Amino acid sequence: MMDAIATSGSFAAAARQLGKVPSALTYNVRQLEDALDVLLFDRRSRQATLTAAGQELLDEGRRLLEQMDAVANRVKRVATGWETQLSVAVDDVISRSTVLDLCAAFYADTTTIAPSRPARSRAPASDMAAMATPTRLRIRTEVLAGTWEAIVTGHADLAIGVTTHRELPTGLSMKELGRLSFVFAVAPHHPLAVASEPIGDAEIVRHRAIAVADSAHRMVPLTVNLLPGQDVLTVSDMQAKIEAQARGVGCGFVPEPMARDAITAGRLVVKQVERVRQLAPLAYAWRTPVGPAGKAQLGLGLRWWLERLDSATTRRALLERHGATSDAGGR
Repeated sequence: MMDAIATSGSFAAAARQLGKVPSALTYNVRQLEDALDVLLFDRRSRQATLTAAGQELLDEGRRLLEQMDAVANRVKRVATGWETQLSVAVDDVISRSTVLDLCAAFYADTTTIAPSRPARSRAPASDMAAMATPTRLRIRTEVLAGTWEAIVTGHADLAIGVTTHRELPTGLSMKELGRLSFVFAVAPHHPLAVASEPIGDAEIVRHRAIAVADSAHRMVPLTVNLLPGQDVLTVSDMQAKIEAQARGVGCGFVPEPMARDAITAGRLVVKQVERVRQLAPLAYAWRTPVGPAGKAQLGLGLRWWLERLDSATTRRALLERHGATSDAGGR
């Protein structure tokens, strides 16, 4: 009602637009002013001019109406099978840029234009074309057992980068993601950089290891490639581990794709060790809620992600494309 008056410039024109008689419209405005105890229109001129309070009410009212449109649209989409929120747990060794490419592709594929109301024709174009993405994404980064814990405990609907040696609980499904290659690397000025190869554990244990803290809270944290009695510096994520090793603070195994730039630049040196070359098989797992008929009922948002993960190109990018633009958004 206020939008119509402000747009048309008079009560009479607004009444015609709304299909009301002018007296009824005037009465409704009076009721609104009495309820708020403010003056909304300056009636000293022929034009119905908004007061400062009236303009503020109109601006906020437009925003509220747009939000109502967005909520109504979201409810309709959820009723058709879209999740309200989809939580994706991503292991720290997975390409972040590729995950963000997938997020961008998800929004591009699932965004619609909300219908506009004729009475709000003066609203900014950006408001009129309100985006209504059906499912809110929540991306969480986990480390080692924390990635598995997130999917098992229900804190995530999809987990990317879990280890494959887990027993699969009821209600979860899993597919292979690929194998991630690890290399033993040290800084050029680290003592092990000039050690004779292959380097044995007896020599490695004399030097500080850099480890990434497991993000699991309930499950037993994993300890990987640490030797008994070895000094350890624990950091929060794999990138910090690579940086610490490049500074000569310690040594250890790192994912070759993540350390590739540092190795190419000469900040890290790959050394051959007596241990077998590390190849970590990784997978992705998702929750499979069972419906009344006993069949798995997957939301449309989760289905979208699983379809993308079916692509070998996407899986390869998740493991390999660190710090580079990926083509994971393509089908």
